[in-house]
Order: sequence, then structure tokens, then C-alpha cells
Amino acid sequence: MKKVMLKTTLSLAVAVASTQIFASGFALNEQSISGMGTGFAGRSSAADDASTVFGNPAGMARLKREQVTGGVAFIDAHADISDASSRPNSGTNKGDMVPFMGVPMGYYVKPIDDHWAFGIGVYAPFGLVTDYENNFAGRYFGSKSEVKIVTVQPTVSYAFNDKVSIGFGPTINRIDGTLESNLSATQARPDGKVKIEGDDTALGYNFGILVQATDSTRVGLTYHSKVKYKLEGNTKVDYQLFALQGQNPSQKYDASLDITTPESVDFSVTHQLDDQWTLYAGSTWTRWSRLKEITVENEGVPAALRSQFGTITEEQNWHDTWAHAIGASYQVNKQWVLRTGFSVDQAPTNNENRSPRIPTGDRKIFSLGAGWSPTEDLTIDVAYSYLMEESVKINETNARNQNYTAKYENSANGFGVGATYRF
Repeated sequence: MKKVMLKTTLSLAVAVASTQIFASGFALNEQSISGMGTGFAGRSSAADDASTVFGNPAGMARLKREQVTGGVAFIDAHADISDASSRPNSGTNKGDMVPFMGVPMGYYVKPIDDHWAFGIGVYAPFGLVTDYENNFAGRYFGSKSEVKIVTVQPTVSYAFNDKVSIGFGPTINRIDGTLESNLSATQARPDGKVKIEGDDTALGYNFGILVQATDSTRVGLTYHSKVKYKLEGNTKVDYQLFALQGQNPSQKYDASLDITTPESVDFSVTHQLDDQWTLYAGSTWTRWSRLKEITVENEGVPAALRSQFGTITEEQNWHDTWAHAIGASYQVNKQWVLRTGFSVDQAPTNNENRSPRIPTGDRKIFSLGAGWSPTEDLTIDVAYSYLMEESVKINETNARNQNYTAKYENSANGFGVGATYRF
């Protein structure tokens, strides 16, 4: 098939505007409500509850009782669009493209003996939804996107002694995606639609090590592997130009897309100052440079349309990112613990290839949280985060000489509630 640069559409894997999430690219951070309260600063070293299955599987060795942890994080995002212009010169720029949404999570850990523990987790490592208004001025570069990845992770950990433990878990990952964009040949003709759908299941793994360096200091390292997907589905094109050419205006083709979600490494330190104060610090590196370009291959496209719809490609040229976080918790009494955190997170996008689907910049995140234990068996956690991004500019032009430029200023509020029950 002939390869063309057709920027009226974008791949399923990056069809996520990360303005509404709390990690770079299209990653999600919300896999732990207790961790959310400290800005995820001690993600790989805290091991406070069963959510350590994701944060650091080696941390299961610290949990001496069988337990279940579950929760949901709610995300309320906002994008202000200004200085917008488009060619053709029509459309609105409301910026209200992110629905209020929830990210659920659940974990179970069971100690087997003094050395071994088993756990399982279900969580969302990547994904989100964007949905612009019908007459969005940048609709030729993306109108609606939905990507969901759900991961199931069975896990084991082994404690060599009181100081060192390791953990490992394969991940079973299910991705589903839908992407829509508008398509128009001239201003006089009604807009057409391009809709791409696909799904796949793929395997990965997580590995971690936890070391009790001193009586008061614990360090952890976690590796989350890359996951290779081959999404298969269809591309549907509804285009008035086809009818004018005497063809069926609605065409549907088999579609496939190869995409790899990136590996990441998280290192963190937990230091207990005294019986009340605990400090956390951590850094996460993510290999977003894997995302150079995205290509959707469509099969069964007639020869006359192959140059337009045979292969749909978009340059991304993302770069690796670092995120850094610090946090603290204060044990008020036996029932209450208060948490806070601050984190900075780089965006993987660049100024040349940034699109309305991913109008993201570097961000800063402030977090607050609390844990209430009415009994020794039950802890209820709540958390709040506020995200603010640097303003970024978009300047996109496609093969049809359509153009969209705008300035985006993004922010988001995150609310989390969860509970841990110990048997």
C-alpha cells in the first residue's frame, strides 16, 4: 500500500488528550488512593496496602495479613482554548472535550508463609476519553477518541529476610479503542466522517525489589514492562464525495495497528522520621520515545481510494520523560493519618507534532489525602489532587491544506476514595 501523511485521523493508541490525566502521555497514575494522597512519591517503597501489587510487587512481603484494597479516582478536567484559527474558517472552540470520569482499581494479597505471598490486581494503566463539540474548529484533526486498557496482574513475592524482598507478576492487558475525525474535500461539501475501531489482548510483566536499608529508611525499585499490541478492527469512512462519484458513501475496511505502550522504571524512598512523620520521594522514567509514528493499515481499499485510505499515518516523535515527586504523611493518632505531596511531570510531546488530541504540556500536581481506620481491620482513604499545565500551542496542517492553530491551557481536579479490609 502507498503510505501517505493524512492528518485528518490519528491512531487509536494516542487518541487520548492527556490534559485530563495525572501522568504524562496517555498513562494513568490512579492505581492507589493512599498513594494519590502523597502525589505517588513513595509508590515503590511505601507498601501501605494491597495496591502495592502495582506500586511494587515486592511490597506484598510487608503485608502480614490477608487483605483487599479497592477504590475509584474521579477526574474532572478543563481546557481553555484561546488564539484559535482554522482553515476552513469555521467552527467553535469551547474546549469542553473531557467528560467527568472514574478510574476504578482493586487488589487482593494473601501471605502464604514467612517468605511467600500471593496477590492479584485489576487496574487501568493507560487510557481516557475526549469528545469535542460537533462543530469544533479542529474537527479535521480529531473530534472524538476513546481508549481503554484494563490490566489483570497475578503476582508473587518472596522475602529473603527482614531486609530484602522481590516480587514479580505477569500482566494480561486488554485494549479497546475508538477514534473519530471529520473529513471534507471543500467548504461547500458536507463533512464526512472517519471512524476507526480496534482491540487486542497482550502480555507484559512487572518486577520489583524492596530493601529495608535502615530501621527507618526503605527503598524500592519497580519495572513495568512494555506491552506490544496488534489492534484489529475496522475503519469506516462516510464521505459525500463517494456518492458524487457514483459510489456507496459509506465504506468499511478491515484495519490493523501495531502499537507498543512504553516501559517505565520507578525508584522511591520512604523515611520514617519518628512515630508521627514519614517522608517520601520518588522518580519515574518512561520510555515514550518508542512512539515515533502511528500507522493504521486498511485492507480491501479500492485502488482509486488507496492513496487516501490505504494507510493512515501520523508522526509523533515523542521523547522519554521524567516525573519527580515528594510527599509526607502525619500520623495524628491511631485512627487518622494525613498526607500531602507535590510532583512535576514532563510531557512527551513536541511543539511540531502536537495535535488537538494530545494538547499537553509539562505539569505540576498538588495532592492532599487522609486515611481513617475506625477499626484495626478497616481503613478508608480519600485523596484530592490539583493539576496545572504550562500553556501549549498547536499548529497543525494536513494533506488537504486544512489548518488548525490554538493555545491550550489545561487543568484538572482529581478526587479519590478507597478502602482496605484486613481479614
